[in-house]
Amino acid sequence: MNNHEIDFKLYGDDMQFVEVELDPQETVIAEAGSLMMMDNEITMETIFGDGSSNPGGLVGKLLGAGKRVITGESLFMTTFTNQGVGKKHVSFASPYPGKIVPMDLSEMNSKIICQKDAFLAAAKGVAVGVEFQRKIGTGFFGGEGFIMQKLEGGDGLAFVHAGGTIHQRELQPGEKLRVDTGCLVAMTGDVDYNIEFVGGIKTALFGGEGIFFATLSGPGTVWVQSLPFSRLASKVFAALPDKGGNKGEGGIGGVFDLFNK
Repeated sequence: MNNHEIDFKLYGDDMQFVEVELDPQETVIAEAGSLMMMDNEITMETIFGDGSSNPGGLVGKLLGAGKRVITGESLFMTTFTNQGVGKKHVSFASPYPGKIVPMDLSEMNSKIICQKDAFLAAAKGVAVGVEFQRKIGTGFFGGEGFIMQKLEGGDGLAFVHAGGTIHQRELQPGEKLRVDTGCLVAMTGDVDYNIEFVGGIKTALFGGEGIFFATLSGPGTVWVQSLPFSRLASKVFAALPDKGGNKGEGGIGGVFDLFNK
């Protein structure tokens, strides 16, 4: 077993954080900026690459770092190691309202495919790489682009974050599920993933849900989020005041502003 066996506890409801318990010399890896707090005896170190235990020398490290750049992430990751005596704790917070989902890779054929910004933290030994979709339609029209993130590591434990409420769906062999491309959080490696055009020109132009769905075919497990960050950000942006101070609430003040322009 190459992966560190970490214990954890989740706190909170809509703005969660995960507390990881480390035995002496145990290590957890995390994205930069996700740290919330840690005990004094835990040391931080910036590493080059994807965090896997056996990166294969300099070439392996370069390949791991390059994969992270492709997914839009930093070249570097941060490790947190318990250098003290006895159990110590380090906590990581979710970046926006939503849920943190622990995923035991030993129960999921050692591989999870997820949206590129879903990864939060993992036991040392979990490799964070990229997953190239087989179908060209997925690359051009998928809400997460041609490349999605993959988490691999045999028996490792990883933590994934997503917005709103997270729904886990078990797909039977041959069963299909259509999901808004932005709402797809993660799936096991045995799920077939493709893009499907929404039929009907009226639906495509006026449906408000875009013109493509992610089509997921079983068997396998799928995680879906109710509030993608892109959807949340667009609503916040639309509510921001414009240069004239109008908040765009649609009230009577907005009508008067219309005549003053």
